[in-house]
Amino acid sequence: MRQRLLGWFCLWLLLSASAFASAQTAPKILVLGDSLSAGYGIDVEDGWVELLERRLEREGFPHQVVNASVSGETTEGGLKRLPRLLEAHQPEWVILELGGNDGLRGYPVDEMRSNLEDAVALSREAGAKVLVLGIQIPPNYGRRYTDQFTAVYPALAEEKALPLVPFMLEGIATRQSLMQRDGIHPNADAQPLILDNVWPVLKPLLRPSP
Repeated sequence: MRQRLLGWFCLWLLLSASAFASAQTAPKILVLGDSLSAGYGIDVEDGWVELLERRLEREGFPHQVVNASVSGETTEGGLKRLPRLLEAHQPEWVILELGGNDGLRGYPVDEMRSNLEDAVALSREAGAKVLVLGIQIPPNYGRRYTDQFTAVYPALAEEKALPLVPFMLEGIATRQSLMQRDGIHPNADAQPLILDNVWPVLKPLLRPSP
């Protein structure tokens, strides 16, 4: 009896060690975003980033998702946090979803783009590839500012040869039933649709499990 218990215990240790090693070596996707990715106003498990992790598992991808998104984050704040995140998680991919708060606060577009460029450079220096999620903002500061803001993402993607989701809230932002009462943040019903906007661009970039 004691030998059988010892055998089961050794098997458990072996399986636990194997699972831990697998988790440590699994490629990681780091999502660096703001409230649109942090799940503002909804349960975290309903957010599109959490749904992404489930879809990866369901479709046979070994990747782990690290959600480093913070509500209210700007490109400057995300850039400051990025080196520590890259060192801690060593991601294979960085999903860069920042800029919305810069635009809503009327920050200079050139500074926003410079911060995004620096985030791309830091990620590449750390061995990570970058997927950019484009954002659009309401015309609060006039059409000229709005147009300049919107143009940052495709221009950045073209110049740096980055995969791009042109507008992560495509088909969502104009539908009141999919937005929270503030008109800025998508609700829980919108989260699967956000993932549907991201997934067709992200999926071909990833290597499935052998």
